[in-house]
Amino acid sequence: MSDVPLFVPVLAGRYGSSLRLFRTAAGKRTAVAFTSPLRLASVLGSEQQWVRLSEPALRGMIRDLDVVGILVDPAGTMARTNSGAA
Repeated sequence: MSDVPLFVPVLAGRYGSSLRLFRTAAGKRTAVAFTSPLRLASVLGSEQQWVRLSEPALRGMIRDLDVVGILVDPAGTMARTNSGAA
């Protein structure tokens, strides 16, 4: 799969972009990638910015970040829960 381009969500900052990391159901940090911009937009919305990376490049970026891995083409995301909710 390493030669398949991945479309990775990013957070745009004033001077550059950073990877947008997510959490698994168990609370562990994970990177998320998609095999097409359309798949990314269907899960995260059309306004989500992304970069195109190879799998080795993405793995290199997360190597030292205490991230459990890369989830490719997730079907959806869970909304953040409010710990103060009744």
